[in-house]
Amino acid sequence: MEEKLYFIKVNPVAAKINLYNKLCREEDQVLKFLEEDKKTSLELIRKKVHENIESLSQDELLSIFNWFDSKYSSDKEEMKIQLFIHGIDLFYKITSSANIQQLQQILSDYEQHGKLNSSHVIDSENFNNFLIYGIFFTALMDKKTEEDYILADLKYQHTDLYSFAEDQCRTKNSEQPVYNDTYEYFKKLFDCTKFYKGSIIKLEHKI
Repeated sequence: MEEKLYFIKVNPVAAKINLYNKLCREEDQVLKFLEEDKKTSLELIRKKVHENIESLSQDELLSIFNWFDSKYSSDKEEMKIQLFIHGIDLFYKITSSANIQQLQQILSDYEQHGKLNSSHVIDSENFNNFLIYGIFFTALMDKKTEEDYILADLKYQHTDLYSFAEDQCRTKNSEQPVYNDTYEYFKKLFDCTKFYKGSIIKLEHKI
């Protein structure tokens, strides 16, 4: 099974106008990507897009994503451009199943300790705190040094998250080490979102 993890920023105003109108104009094409009771599902999706795209469930958003993916299957860059025009900014993706599973496990551990409410829609402040924790945790598990200026700077600013990562690292010390790429993914995601103030949507796509 192919697995991809997408990270999305949304523009509710663009979605309310552009995506809503597209859903109305191309109803027949959209219906092909919906589950049972397609007409009712489409009406609900249109209502949510018009009011606030962030209220879409993962399955509803995935249906829209699959529609765009099929429509622009020959040009993935054009697909990203069209998604952006219609209020969906696909700003980062992870395509390695091993890295996805590891990132999801780190997120699950973080959630279980009450640091984050489990949802596919996460506000930017909580998401960035999770990313900072992920940078700390993966760096500690992989025994990276503080020669990495990002790690050293974040450690100085977020001592509580660093302490939490140390505690988690000690409890998991005997487990399989993290993949080096996972650390890089956390850093790149942090660079993409550290100045962003909206919500982040995490969308898992399995084929």
